[in-house]
Amino acid sequence: MDQKKAAVYQEILFYGIAAILMGILVGALDALFGEVLILITQFRGQHIALLLPFLAVAGLAIVYIYQKFGKNSSKGMGLIFSAGNRQDEEIPKRLVPLVIGGTWLTHLFGGSAGREGVAVQIGATVGYTFGKKLPFQDSKKILLVAGMAGGFAGLFQTPMAATFFALEVLMVGRIEYRALFPAALSAFVASYTSHFLGLEKFSVDLSVAVPVDLLFAGKVVLLGIVFGAVGGLFAKLLKNTKGWLAQKIADPYRRIFVVGVLLSIAMFALHTGRYSGLGTNLISASFDEGTIYGYDWVLKLVLTIVTLAAGFQGGEVTPLFSIGASLGYWLAPVFGLPPEFVAALGYASVFASATNTFIAPVFIGVEVFGYDTLPYFFAIVSVAYVFNSGYSIYAQEKAKSDYLQ
Repeated sequence: MDQKKAAVYQEILFYGIAAILMGILVGALDALFGEVLILITQFRGQHIALLLPFLAVAGLAIVYIYQKFGKNSSKGMGLIFSAGNRQDEEIPKRLVPLVIGGTWLTHLFGGSAGREGVAVQIGATVGYTFGKKLPFQDSKKILLVAGMAGGFAGLFQTPMAATFFALEVLMVGRIEYRALFPAALSAFVASYTSHFLGLEKFSVDLSVAVPVDLLFAGKVVLLGIVFGAVGGLFAKLLKNTKGWLAQKIADPYRRIFVVGVLLSIAMFALHTGRYSGLGTNLISASFDEGTIYGYDWVLKLVLTIVTLAAGFQGGEVTPLFSIGASLGYWLAPVFGLPPEFVAALGYASVFASATNTFIAPVFIGVEVFGYDTLPYFFAIVSVAYVFNSGYSIYAQEKAKSDYLQ
């Protein structure tokens, strides 16, 4: 074996070892974060009337902590994208406790937000730190991607989806295949680690018989257009609302306090906390024949956007799952299809549209709902991806149009 090949395999070996260590660490952190978040969600549900009035105060605490100790950590996912595209040189380790604590506070006091942003930032920080220790070209970027995959996988325990999510989302339209091996390894190790430590995976046995014919194909296309439009709308409104609020209320303390008060009032008025937190209550209702109102997806969409735009911490993905599932459940009778089936299609395809990704949402569908569903998710995600108008919740991505010129 010549020296060049030996150097390549040595690099692969080092990436593999780093990915395993990262997967264990990130999976453990995800398990801790996820388990505490579950307890917080349960506690909030039992004491919602006592906690909701203090959402604005929690917001002030979040802004203060970030401004006092965060430095550039307040950029959140923007910092991850900048580092991945070589615009910034450093992801501070303090990002991890800050984003975890801020998200716990947001959820405890009733904000409508997700959790994947935390997991991805944890993984990216760990990966970037590992990458700085290796002497290889682009090691920071490659292990940052691997860390993102581990973070997503440790939280959702969907390692194949996590691998491609990290590969796709950093720069849409391109896949960094050099990161494929460490990303996959980190994702599977993190998924196993968090599961071993007690974090449960959400999954549904989607055993439904759906006749596949020309009429069914037409229904899938129409549903894909709807889900794609809703995901794109979410991404566009999130970006515009952040900009509008920052312009109207420039002071971050005043902004988060005023919006926090309004959110508390809205959360009380709208079924007393039904739209607080992750939205897992809506997901469960969509697959367990619970109560889903026709406006659930709209209110969850609006309240999540306002919560995040104001400066509260969290993510968008689990709320997107709940928006898609509740919208699908509501649309199912219109299309003459089983409610849980259309809810599953909405679960994956609204996520696909809002994140401007394709492969990851298909794997989300099969890893959550079963491998027999692959053709359905491939079809619905294909349509939703095309009809999202090129928007993404990750504003730092390059638009699809940039690669079509």
